[in-house]
Amino acid sequence: MLRALTCALRLPRSWRPLGARGCASEPAAAGREIQVCPLEGPDQGITEILMNRPRARNALGHVFVSELLEALAQLREDRQVRVLIFRSGVKGVFCAGADLKEREQMSNAEVGVFVQRLRGLMNEIAAFPAPTIAAMDGFALGGGLELALACDLRVAASSAVMGLIETTRGLLPGAGGTQRLPRCLGVALAKELIFTGRRLSGTQAQALGLVNHAVAQNEEGNAAYHRARALAQEILPQAPIAVRLGKVAIDRGMEVDIASGMAIEGICYAQNIPTRDRLEGMAAFREKRPPRFVGE
Repeated sequence: MLRALTCALRLPRSWRPLGARGCASEPAAAGREIQVCPLEGPDQGITEILMNRPRARNALGHVFVSELLEALAQLREDRQVRVLIFRSGVKGVFCAGADLKEREQMSNAEVGVFVQRLRGLMNEIAAFPAPTIAAMDGFALGGGLELALACDLRVAASSAVMGLIETTRGLLPGAGGTQRLPRCLGVALAKELIFTGRRLSGTQAQALGLVNHAVAQNEEGNAAYHRARALAQEILPQAPIAVRLGKVAIDRGMEVDIASGMAIEGICYAQNIPTRDRLEGMAAFREKRPPRFVGE
């Protein structure tokens, strides 16, 4: 079992840098529903996924899902990505959930296949090697909240509205909501929210522990994004491999008993011992200077 875990937790030996990446400022990316924006200067290492489908309020349609899966597949192999932020380019909305207009045109079999694809998308977000942050500046309903739940951290405007509202549409959460919400809030509270389809404000969500931070909205409508970016800036200087292995240890350990979790932690720790960053951290402490981590 431990040997299998060692293989599963091993970091890639080589990294393939991502080529040209679309950004909202580049004409070639302007028409895409998902735009990837690597930040520069002091924020280098933070990459943003901008969701930009204004007419459908960032609903999870075929093109949206395909482009997001494509972006994640490229970014997960990019060594330069230390923090990934999911944000919206549509004012007042993070993600409105499933595209019900597209859904109406599907057969029962097609619906099942597409929802399975959505579930796979959320799993890809959850398994992303670097820390992920959802910046929820507006509505995050149904699949929109499931997307945020798949992220490691969530920041919301206090006025944001979120909820797993599927039961109000004759549905149930199908993209991980029934599994991630109880792991986040506990079984009884998750059942209450899913059974009632209740909507929460960002302030209420923070009180329950659903989001890490809730901030007052600003005139531009991007207060949660700015707080998410500040949170990313706190993560950015830390040793990248140690952060990634810490994420693996937590995620894998939460799914097993404590003894197995301790074994997983031990495997992750052992993988970190020979890294240059660990030696740099020790040297910086000894020399009383800030460490300069390089991700090796």
